Amino acid sequence: MSARVLSGEQSNTSIICQVEGAGLPSDVIVKVFRTLAAGDNPDVTVQGALAATDPGLVPAPVGSLRGTWPSAAGSVSGHLAVAQAFVPGVRDAWRVALEVCRAGTDFTPTARALGRVTARIHGALATAFGTTVATAAARTALLDSIRSRYAVAVTAVPALAAHQGAVEATLDTVATMEWPALQRVHGDYHLGQILYLGAEDVLAIDFEGEPLRPLAERTVPDLALRDVAGMVRSFDYVAGAVRMEAGGLERQDWADTCRDAFLAAYRETIPGGGPTDTAMLAALELDKALYEVGYEARQRPAWLPIPRQAVERLLAEAPETHTGPHRQEHHGSRPDAGTRR
Repeated sequence: MSARVLSGEQSNTSIICQVEGAGLPSDVIVKVFRTLAAGDNPDVTVQGALAATDPGLVPAPVGSLRGTWPSAAGSVSGHLAVAQAFVPGVRDAWRVALEVCRAGTDFTPTARALGRVTARIHGALATAFGTTVATAAARTALLDSIRSRYAVAVTAVPALAAHQGAVEATLDTVATMEWPALQRVHGDYHLGQILYLGAEDVLAIDFEGEPLRPLAERTVPDLALRDVAGMVRSFDYVAGAVRMEAGGLERQDWADTCRDAFLAAYRETIPGGGPTDTAMLAALELDKALYEVGYEARQRPAWLPIPRQAVERLLAEAPETHTGPHRQEHHGSRPDAGTRR
């Protein structure tokens, strides 16, 4: 057996092992969780459920390790590591998409494959973990999240304050619409979480959600469209990254084409047509883009124009019908970890 440690991970340590015999894959990746939390890590339970419910969506699970450790509340237990089949010689879809976008060539076959896989993931998670009705508390949490992120974004980019009416109009629409059921989701879904095996062959990985958020938050049922919004934003980030590195080379049409192909395939595949309301999706895209503004302002100021332009575009498309006062009492927030594209 041989092993090597990967570098550059935010909250885990991954070890690639080449093993022989014992009925195991020849290549296995062991992810050791450096940030421990009591309870079941979704990177173990969710991937295991997906592999059992709809094989071929994720790398095959190999096993996991649990442990017990002391805490202020007494002895607690949780997952320490997870092992799954490793696919050598493949890259994540973010890197592949960058190359394709730079060349201005077609990425829609992969976008459609991603739409189908995403829909299958959501269908399998709903089957494995069930769904729940969106409560008033869940609705309030989403509205508070968008308001809080908007306040942070305005601090970073004061010019966004001019769009307050559009933000409130978006929130008014979401507050009064019928919500789809909530379910388990990926939680941190983007092209960097996809293994690219071929133009129409992809696998999803890293189901632990935003790893620096409390485990209890990462396992709460959410809107499936949050994952959809995350992937749509990732296409936009590819175009933005190429625009920045190539001195203004415009690739927004490329991102829009990928978005359309992804959404069409998702809607065709999700059981029963699925929760694909455009107003809800727009609100979740806005929520994600506002978060990205705050993150880039803190961590990568040079990248700030990418989400800023997205926020302005999304808000320009929102009907400014809100006329009531801004409701400051809703400025709650939830902790967020760093983002990876």
